[in-house]
Amino acid sequence: MKTCIYLSYKGLGANLLHLSYCHEIAKKYGSVTIITLCNNLEAALKDDPLIEKVVFISEYHKRFIDVLKLRKFLNTFNFDRIFIYYPSLRIYLASILSNIKEVYSYPIFKKKNLHLIRAAKKFTERCLGINNCPTETNFFIKKDKMEEINKNFDNSKFKIVIGAGSSGPTTRWVTKNFYNLINKLNNTGDYYFFILCGPDDKALSDEITNNVNKNNCFSLYNKKIEEVIPYLCSANMYVGNDSFGSHITSQSGIKSLVILLDSPKAYTDYSKNYQRIIPDGIKIENVTHGSNLNPEHISVEKVYQEIINNKF
Repeated sequence: MKTCIYLSYKGLGANLLHLSYCHEIAKKYGSVTIITLCNNLEAALKDDPLIEKVVFISEYHKRFIDVLKLRKFLNTFNFDRIFIYYPSLRIYLASILSNIKEVYSYPIFKKKNLHLIRAAKKFTERCLGINNCPTETNFFIKKDKMEEINKNFDNSKFKIVIGAGSSGPTTRWVTKNFYNLINKLNNTGDYYFFILCGPDDKALSDEITNNVNKNNCFSLYNKKIEEVIPYLCSANMYVGNDSFGSHITSQSGIKSLVILLDSPKAYTDYSKNYQRIIPDGIKIENVTHGSNLNPEHISVEKVYQEIINNKF
């Protein structure tokens, strides 16, 4: 019996916050195939025994006529059931037309004000007939990958992932704040810092590392997702912008301090390991896409104190 999960999100973080629901389905029906619009989810979930396969699609989902192409695509897998984590009429019709026996979908015409966590939790509980579905899970990584990282670092030192990269400029804390924060921490303790940013962020990474007062920063900008993950999972804390890294660290049992400037509260609602940092005088309910909050309103001192308070 083959089970499919459809995730209609391009961002890696948005896909990863659905991981718990994928695991719950897999626990009932066996390992699952995920179809996603995210091109690097497969690399992120390579070690997950509950995920049989991740299939990336970049087309077939934009026009209504694509329903027939989607039907042909789905027919190649011979799925017995599909769980559609989005109110997509195209995917729903394509699933029905491809004769998948069990088709579960979000309510088709209720896209407005969709809360990612509440919607996914309620949907999973309804489909599986369970109560209190967990919103977070354990992120899987092979033990030997962790050992390879740990043998290269002094484990008596506190390792922090600095999430300097993000999906766009409105979600980023000021770069100088990151290296000022690192320098302040270096003056008070022994640390390693893993600078997390994307392949297009070399200048950002260099600006941070070139302005740090110790040789204890390791940039990850030039590494593939599967190479980055062991660094994330071996850290003691995540500090930085809302990015995929925090979704991995939080589900690896690691305290994750996330600077929220332009991301909905829902993105950090699901894990007990999240600690949100927002500008003074702003209510968390007012932080969302389009907030355009001034990153200068979150001081280095404020983030530093959050680190110290959560470190011990």
